[in-house]
Amino acid sequence: MPRQKFFDTSVKPERAVLVGIITPGETEEQTQEYLEELKFLVQTAGGETQHSFTQRMQRPDRATFVGTGKLEEINAYVKSEDIDMVIFDDELSPSQLRNIEQELKVKILDRSNLILDIFAKRAQTSQAKTQVELAQLQYLLPLLTRLWTHLERQKGGIGMRGPGESQIETDRRLILNKIALLKERLKEIDKQNLTQRKNRAQLVRVSLVGYTNVGKSTIMNMISKSEVFAENKLFATLDTTVRKVVIDNLPFLLSDTVGFIRKLPHHLIECFKSTLDEVREADILIHVVDISHPNFEDQINTVNETLKEMGAIDKEVITVFNKIDAFKPVDFDPQDEHPPMTLADFKNSWMNKDRNPAIFISALNKENIDEFRTMLYEKVKAIHTKRYPYDQLLY
Repeated sequence: MPRQKFFDTSVKPERAVLVGIITPGETEEQTQEYLEELKFLVQTAGGETQHSFTQRMQRPDRATFVGTGKLEEINAYVKSEDIDMVIFDDELSPSQLRNIEQELKVKILDRSNLILDIFAKRAQTSQAKTQVELAQLQYLLPLLTRLWTHLERQKGGIGMRGPGESQIETDRRLILNKIALLKERLKEIDKQNLTQRKNRAQLVRVSLVGYTNVGKSTIMNMISKSEVFAENKLFATLDTTVRKVVIDNLPFLLSDTVGFIRKLPHHLIECFKSTLDEVREADILIHVVDISHPNFEDQINTVNETLKEMGAIDKEVITVFNKIDAFKPVDFDPQDEHPPMTLADFKNSWMNKDRNPAIFISALNKENIDEFRTMLYEKVKAIHTKRYPYDQLLY
């Protein structure tokens, strides 16, 4: 007789509701796209999105981010559908977070908190774990007041402060001490990384950059013939991976870095600046673009803005339009048996004319890879022969 199963030991994914606002500078389509990306973030974190709410507003409400009526609508849905958490697409202030929690009585997250949670889950090396912990503490520091609202506060003057206030001061001091310790630890790691980069200085350095989930790690594996972790989820790669690559006897270094994303928390960029030193010190940037994404132009702009903030915008760039096998134009007819665009069509398009040099590939299907390798070889060779003219007879 088979053993009876008394309980289910599997962990069910948390059920989430997403909330975003449509400001005067945004269209409804843009907001829906942001929420789709937020939904992908929830999926990457291991949750399930049940519903999305949007509201058109001049600016977020100071107290509750959305209007009172919309918050009541969200509350009714949360209670009726047994929702575990509500996630807002923008960063919430401590007072907004406190007020919304009091109203909805479920876990409240914002985009920054969700990204930090994914980073904490993905971090593998000591450097990445330290950077994520530092970013989490910097995010937590302004929220301490909310965390101790359950303690009773006493009114009065000196010597009559409530336990909540004294606990806040204690926690703030502990967090500030921990932040200082983590910053010192990162300085030591940076020194070690600097020594490693100096040892590699004689080789031309190429760095893959791009929006998250555009196929950088797949290209890294294909070019370097290595096994870098690649997955169809956001932020699959957190730690910078560097590999030595040889094309036709010409060696160079190829690095894969963390992907960029819209509304990336500023303190997260600050904490990961040491990881992104490979980008700042690279000779050539390979900007990988997912051409199959309907808003790839916005993603290009996001990457360029982040590179500008990092001080790496003026480098030589090869734009690689990846996933041409999945590209579908606006007027695509599913009944058409022929491919929507051939490689020749891509080369004659505005994408090639506006971004020179540009290359169109499918890393998954290994399409047009030889041309990509040739272009990369010529770019690396030009820098190498200029830097080491006595070597040029070798190539």
